[in-house]
Amino acid sequence: MLGLPGVGGDDMEDDVVINGGPATATTPTEISPAPATGLGSAEAAARLRAEGPNTVAAPRKRGLAGRVFRQLTDPLVALLLAAAVVTTLLRDYPDTAVIVLVVLINTAIGVVQEVRADRAVAALDRLAAPTARVVRDGRDLVLPAADLVRGDLVRLEAGDVVPADLDLTDAVRLSLDESALTGESVPVARVAGEEVSAGTVVTTGRATGTVVRTGAASALGRISALVAATRPAPTPLQRRLSSLGRVLGLTAVVLSGLVFAIGVLDGRPVTQMAVTAVSLVVAAVPESLPAVVTLALALGARRMAGSRAIPRRLHAVETLGSVTVIASDKTGTLTEGRMAVQYAVVPGDDRYAVTGTGYAPDGEVHHRGEPVSAPDELRALARAGLLCNDATVTPPTDERPEWTAIGDPLEAALVTFGARCGLDPDTTRDAWPRVAEAPFDQDLRRMTTVHRRCDGRYLVVCKGAPENLLAAPLVDADAGELAELTDAAHRLATEGLRVLAVASAVVDTPPDPARPAGLRPLGLVAVGDPLRAAAPGIAAGFEEAGIRLVLITGDHPATAAAIGGRLGLWRDGDPLANGDDGDPGRAHPETRVYARTQPEQKLDIIAGLQTQGHVVAMTGDGVNDAPALRRADIGVAMGGGTEVARQASDLVLVDDDLTTVATAIGEGRRIYDNIRRFLRYALAGGVAEIAVMLLGPLFGLPVPLLPAQILWINLLTHGVPGVALGAEPAEPGTLRRPPRSPQESVLGGGLGRDVLVTGGLIAAATLGAGVWAAAADRPWQSVVFVVLGLAQLGVALAVRAIRTPGSRERNLALPVAVAISALLQVAGVLLPPLRELLGTSPLSALDLLACAAIGVLPGLVLRLTRRFRGSNAPRAGTNDPHAGTADPAGPAAGRAG
Repeated sequence: MLGLPGVGGDDMEDDVVINGGPATATTPTEISPAPATGLGSAEAAARLRAEGPNTVAAPRKRGLAGRVFRQLTDPLVALLLAAAVVTTLLRDYPDTAVIVLVVLINTAIGVVQEVRADRAVAALDRLAAPTARVVRDGRDLVLPAADLVRGDLVRLEAGDVVPADLDLTDAVRLSLDESALTGESVPVARVAGEEVSAGTVVTTGRATGTVVRTGAASALGRISALVAATRPAPTPLQRRLSSLGRVLGLTAVVLSGLVFAIGVLDGRPVTQMAVTAVSLVVAAVPESLPAVVTLALALGARRMAGSRAIPRRLHAVETLGSVTVIASDKTGTLTEGRMAVQYAVVPGDDRYAVTGTGYAPDGEVHHRGEPVSAPDELRALARAGLLCNDATVTPPTDERPEWTAIGDPLEAALVTFGARCGLDPDTTRDAWPRVAEAPFDQDLRRMTTVHRRCDGRYLVVCKGAPENLLAAPLVDADAGELAELTDAAHRLATEGLRVLAVASAVVDTPPDPARPAGLRPLGLVAVGDPLRAAAPGIAAGFEEAGIRLVLITGDHPATAAAIGGRLGLWRDGDPLANGDDGDPGRAHPETRVYARTQPEQKLDIIAGLQTQGHVVAMTGDGVNDAPALRRADIGVAMGGGTEVARQASDLVLVDDDLTTVATAIGEGRRIYDNIRRFLRYALAGGVAEIAVMLLGPLFGLPVPLLPAQILWINLLTHGVPGVALGAEPAEPGTLRRPPRSPQESVLGGGLGRDVLVTGGLIAAATLGAGVWAAAADRPWQSVVFVVLGLAQLGVALAVRAIRTPGSRERNLALPVAVAISALLQVAGVLLPPLRELLGTSPLSALDLLACAAIGVLPGLVLRLTRRFRGSNAPRAGTNDPHAGTADPAGPAAGRAG
């Protein structure tokens, strides 16, 4: 029966060291109980005008202009807009068009994603009961739930969604599924005088209650306010790119100013040097970076969708690669989300394990590790559980593809237990018809039923909390047998299970079910929400990837500790935070298990982990998870969970399989690797161009490149080849390396050094070619132009990802893009219209061969370095995904680590 605390209920004494106590119901707002005739229509109408409708208020929405402005204030976007202005002044309209198009695409994506909060609140509205049974003017009416006011008298029955916060004035065998609000998987019994919250569901019984809070003041409204007020923090990638934009802008301006000063001091025209300096600023800005990021994220989103993980926010795709902590709700995420009998004990301390998934009858009984047919004593226990029971289990239908419980989930678990022991529930109940019953009594903590046997005698069955049931005069058994069963009950309770004792007796005349006596104990059943079969392996996989799994649940501390223990997250002596004790967000930094948490506390826990420097992914499926899903760096919702959770999340797991998160994390790491790979390539080109302009005069090359030539190289190298780098496949070992440090700059982990080294190689090859051409009386400026472009394109091939032997995944777009850009680069000195546009001179075939030979040298050096240094897997204990060597190929060269 619902709400049987059993051993392992809320009153159980636990022997773990925790920081908290039991949850308490909120105190009802003071309001006079409604009269039996309910409010009068006039009074209700007046209150509705004064207090407003019983709806979740939508937050004030930001206007389109405000949302666009928010996107355009991003430093990198602002730098790109400045570049667009410069290219317009230089009459480089194609480059201007590309930059503006990139900005528009990224702004549109950002604006679309800002409406997620509005959808989350709208989902809360849809969750609320659309109608309610209300007593008005002495009559029972069905009214829109939005019309409820404080003081209304509301009637509840099984299956109803509670339409507002109610103070119960009458309750008969009432129990509610509060998991969507509290996260606790076991339904809770409620009695007259207690409060029930809006959004919870009546599973059994009936009740009448007075409305004490409506709309935004209700429990559902308070969670809505948390969702609306919780602004998602910028993703790690957004923070890193914002910082990079500021650094690039400042560096480009300083170095370009230096080039301008050197040119003027060398006697060059001020106008020419000003145009050159501005061109270098544009060249130093990788304007295709947003396009590369967008492409990489979009491809990652498509790959994730193929794995049945649907990203709702594009930047969340990359954020997964940064995750250092996964905070997971137990119910429905790591567990099946359905109650099941996991163990049964019969007199003699004989323990049986029961297997199976959900409420389906498929499953086995195991004894001492071996599957067995249920013995007679176990079948007698299962039969009694079937009879003293008001729940039913229905088979799959077209609308519901799974076996479904109707009634108390705990009792439904007993129905399934009977089926797994070989009993047919309907046949058993027909053969033993119920003739009397005593419903569950909250004080006695038991339920009793009386059934007629085929021989005319009567079977009395009683189930309840072991500490109440296993005592005289209720049961007639020797002290040793009772002691064995009591000890077994405590052992099962410490495993986080709800334990029920079952007893029965055969009598000649129907007894008073309220006063059973002389019963014989049949045994114990231990009911819980079983772990998903893959859950321990999932936890181990996260640990291997350097990701810390944290359990956050509304369950009792003993239950949370038991689940944590089976997942390998908790052992005796480890810290365990209890939300009832205060602020769990200030718990011990090594805490892995949080029990009895409320929605507000989940927010505190997430914020506390973020304060410690973690990138947090939160998984959940209930209404109570929605604020934390939004506050986390990435919220992951179960596809089978509540719509509120899905709308508040960044990623939805269609099949509720947490293993998909590991796949998504690998995809996120691949995306970040490709972004760094592009930065290595593009920024090295900018460094090389500035170095050539700065050092050229020192080597007898007065003006190595004209502004138009700089912009042409920039267009060819940063364009299609750069974007193609964003589609590189993942490298081996992606999920076996630790996550990168959340504090690490996008240029960290040696990338900044590698940019300088690679840029130096390109500059050295270019200046060497220029000096050779000048000495040989060749058109040295055109040679510099060709070599600089070809060298950068060669580096694009050198920094490709390492391919796994036998891998079929290839990025053919990159070599094609490099080949086309190389042909266009050479065309700049061969085709007269381009020569006139760029100010180049024609080169002979021999000169072009020499340029090509010199141009491939930087890329060849990088490839050979990688070959000699191996795959460069990261050393144990490093957080840099590309750590392991200091070779010039660097992180963006595509290491296995």
